[in-house]
Amino acid sequence: MLEHVRCPHLVPIPAADDTEPFTASASRDDTYSVFVCKAEPCAEKFLLNQIDGRRVALITDDTVSALHAERLATSLRDKGIDVSMTSFAPGEANKSIDTAVRMLDWLAGTSIARRDIILSVGGGVVIDTIGWVASAYMRGIPYINVPTTLLGQVDAALGGKVAVDHPSAKNLIGAFYQPKAVVSNVAYLSTLDRRQIAAGLAEAIKKGMIGSPPLFDLIEDNADLALNRDLPALEQIVRAASVVKSELIQLDPYEVDLRRPLNFGHTVGHAVETVTGYGPVLHGEAVAYGMTIAAEIAVRRGMLAEKDRARLVGLLNRCGLPTSTLDLPSSVQAGAVTAALGQIRKIRDSKIRFVLPIEYGCTVIADDVTDDEVAMAMAATRATALAEAREGARAA
Repeated sequence: MLEHVRCPHLVPIPAADDTEPFTASASRDDTYSVFVCKAEPCAEKFLLNQIDGRRVALITDDTVSALHAERLATSLRDKGIDVSMTSFAPGEANKSIDTAVRMLDWLAGTSIARRDIILSVGGGVVIDTIGWVASAYMRGIPYINVPTTLLGQVDAALGGKVAVDHPSAKNLIGAFYQPKAVVSNVAYLSTLDRRQIAAGLAEAIKKGMIGSPPLFDLIEDNADLALNRDLPALEQIVRAASVVKSELIQLDPYEVDLRRPLNFGHTVGHAVETVTGYGPVLHGEAVAYGMTIAAEIAVRRGMLAEKDRARLVGLLNRCGLPTSTLDLPSSVQAGAVTAALGQIRKIRDSKIRFVLPIEYGCTVIADDVTDDEVAMAMAATRATALAEAREGARAA
């Protein structure tokens, strides 16, 4: 029985002597819901609505599997959802093409079809890796992000920048591919340690600095509560940071220009992650250090007031985040960082665009920051940290 008969409009062909170029066009308007909630029951209700009875491939890492994902898979199966599940080893070192290929091989052995759902359950590594897997499998299969870390909830799960790392550069292999939905259950954050909370706060602080002074104020007022895993404080920060990032993404979904401020702290931060081997320094820690260097460069250029730099660094320090090489959990030399930046320049057509703050909520993009400026900023922040340590020792 024919239910739908479609007769496309008739398309003329060009004349035999027509040699003019023509325009081919394609456009896509992606929208998705972001749900921030306090506990599993409400998160699961929203998730079931988004799944809408389709088969699910749930992918996570081994740590999150034991903490949350196995329970979630069981609950979905109890409600009649066909769930296949797998996991891979945790950690930034596993955000790799090898992991992605293993996940693609696993998907090929399941019954998942193109209109089914991939459920990405975990932190930034899982979300970035599986988002890219979803973009490639069957030329794109819908996926839902269920972030289980603060960094995942305020940053990685939103915006559709999906990628895996390469030894030469972080996030070198990737795509823009938006999720079908994001479900942030703040209760998951109760299983995180203080260091992981702080790493997530770094990404929220970044958003306040580049686009929302009220968000920066909110984090200043609630940082201690958040670090102690106070769920109401965390819920407020997650919701606010998610709204801010979503608004910034909407200005420039494919990072042509207006979305670039979201890379504040990431230029040096990514270089630090690369030279330390993707693992010893958490992404949020690297971003915190990168923000400090960018702010120092902005002060030295006369673009940012010293009091504004001090306020940013003060909040990062309160959260236990690194603001000098002395604070980083792995030894980092200026020469190694500038060498990594040189590799990034090769990838990006000889230019690196630094996001430099000029006041709270306002940034500029500079493509003329030199290696010497980076090295001088790294030395200056180290010298400041040493002087403060000596002063603290004398006061004690």
